[in-house]
Amino acid sequence: MAQPDSSSLAEVLDRVLDKGVVVDVYARLSLVGIEILTVEARVVAASVDTFLHYAEEIAKIEQAELTAGAEA
Repeated sequence: MAQPDSSSLAEVLDRVLDKGVVVDVYARLSLVGIEILTVEARVVAASVDTFLHYAEEIAKIEQAELTAGAEA
């Protein structure tokens, strides 16, 4: 069985930390119209520099969602 190339793994890790990865999940479990479980998760993997670069924009999006939810 061939070993994975460590340089390619390092390149992938460098790219993920440079660009960042966001996983945004919203799941709701209902049974007969009764909500049993709601899961909302946001996972961000990025370097500190990348996070700080986008943190202000993320805060604007979250504020817009809260404002829209309050108006509804």
